[in-house]
Amino acid sequence: MSYQRRAVLIHYSEDAGHSHDSYVQQAAGESDTRQRIMLAAVHYRPSAPSDTVIVFMHPMHGLAHHPLVEHLAAAGHHVLCCPSRYSSDSSLIMEKVVSDLGGCVRHLKDELGYRRVVLAGWSGGGALMAFYQSQAENPTVVDTPAGDPYNLVRAGLIPADGIMFIAAHASRHQLLTESLDPAVVDERDPSVRDPRWDLYATDALTRPPYSASFIASYRAAQIDRNRRITTWVRATLRHLRESGRQDEEYAFTVHGTMADPRWLDPSVDPNERRANWCYQGDPRVVNNGPTGLARFSTLRSWLSQWSYDESMADGPARAAEISVPVLVIAMGADDACPPSHPRALFDAVPHDDKEFHVIPGVNHYIQGTPDGLPRTRALCQNWLKAHDLG
Repeated sequence: MSYQRRAVLIHYSEDAGHSHDSYVQQAAGESDTRQRIMLAAVHYRPSAPSDTVIVFMHPMHGLAHHPLVEHLAAAGHHVLCCPSRYSSDSSLIMEKVVSDLGGCVRHLKDELGYRRVVLAGWSGGGALMAFYQSQAENPTVVDTPAGDPYNLVRAGLIPADGIMFIAAHASRHQLLTESLDPAVVDERDPSVRDPRWDLYATDALTRPPYSASFIASYRAAQIDRNRRITTWVRATLRHLRESGRQDEEYAFTVHGTMADPRWLDPSVDPNERRANWCYQGDPRVVNNGPTGLARFSTLRSWLSQWSYDESMADGPARAAEISVPVLVIAMGADDACPPSHPRALFDAVPHDDKEFHVIPGVNHYIQGTPDGLPRTRALCQNWLKAHDLG
């Protein structure tokens, strides 16, 4: 089916209860001025009319060029790909991304006339969609994890009618924590390393296949490192506030963020992925490379999206709070989203109107087999049709 692809400018005003300090407006790199937020979305509109639209959003991307989007549009589904206000994740606040998604959903209903909205959470968009829906159904958030006022209770978020989790991981903070290199003992100097946990040392003390006891100890060391960073972030933020610099920020580098044993040993949380590889390439190189997870961060952003204990954008925890139908699709050879993550999202959904599927041989970007995209599209179509959301 033919479809039109056009730009849509979404604009909305943030509630007066939100924070408007200089950090919010200047350091965070947010669009527009004080209360006005503008988002440049892409609308895929097939020739056949529909009262239902599928919304894609990732915390830092609109996903307008994701191959699944065009496959769905060509099959007759109306799709909107909407970015958040953030062009990178170094200053990203998850609570504000939820607000952006709310502005998008409201625009679709009030301005474009759609009656029903389905959220599509691919990769890091999964936890975002769960967070949004939980706050739309039962809003509770009035502050960010940093303690800055940000009121989602008064945001008037409109609940969606269904959620599709596609190659979605549990949360940004869980994915990062399971990727943190616990061999890093000095955050300022990643060359100072604890040999017990150094997976990439030429004379590594432990090599694949890893034992269950080693993995358990390694995971505990990863959580400890995340918590050490969080403790430092909290102390630094407190110092700024006590010094009368409450609107200021502090940027920092997080070294060693691609050291998940899964990528070296496919028998850990097994699927069809290959050894010594991840979605960004050789994990040894990515571990300290410039594009690694959370490589550059700021205090408030760390607490909102990367802190193991502080982030509220936890996919399974938020999925446990939603009531709408859910579809979960895992990729059989996913090299970014561990197979236990989509299963955790599925298991957390408290009702029985949910489906779980695995597409064999397909990686995180739905590549690897020629039928990966058609099979993913078919699963989405069948689920949408079954719920009268086609």
